[in-house]
Amino acid sequence: MTNTKLSRVSLGYKSLPPTMVVAFLGWVIKCLTGNVAFPNLPVPLAPAVPPDPTKPVDLTTRMLALQAANKDVVGGGTAQTAARDAALEFAFEGLDANAFYVQTIARTNLPLLLTSGYQAVSTNRGQVPLATPSITGIDNDVSTQLDVHLTPIANAVGYEVQICIGTGVWTTVMFSTQARTITLTGLTTGTVYQVQARALGGSTGQSDWSMPGSSMVD
Repeated sequence: MTNTKLSRVSLGYKSLPPTMVVAFLGWVIKCLTGNVAFPNLPVPLAPAVPPDPTKPVDLTTRMLALQAANKDVVGGGTAQTAARDAALEFAFEGLDANAFYVQTIARTNLPLLLTSGYQAVSTNRGQVPLATPSITGIDNDVSTQLDVHLTPIANAVGYEVQICIGTGVWTTVMFSTQARTITLTGLTTGTVYQVQARALGGSTGQSDWSMPGSSMVD
């Protein structure tokens, strides 16, 4: 009797910071757009034209609502926090529905599952912390921007990047689902920025911070 190995979609995105959930939504939308393996997603990826009130609210609309709520909660009060939490749950509802559909289609085909942008539940029962990423380069090819290049970490669901000026406080400025090029925007020309990053996921939730790198912004 053939023993077919089954894969399950990870719901680990529910443990990500809300700003990282926006990045994860964008990644899933990108991966599923035009993906013929998953033709009947229960939650559409983009708004219907013309609008179709019989369909659930699409993932793009949910992503933009969460992105706006994340901005409003900065410096806001309990009302803004409640609105952010509601937007986060609405985003999870859409991600969950499509995750279960993807699992139904690709439960015996891990490579196909991974084309959806979702991660698979690890079959390794051991508690494995993530390795620490390294900064392989920082480029300033565009004014007021830095492109940070990291070593990809196996099983990471994303990366958190912080910056610091001089002996100031480290501040998180970006969450990204990929490592090779992470673009930091809105920086001040003539300023030297220190940069550090860590991977998210694994048994501990995150890796250690990388050794800092630095670059001046032109």
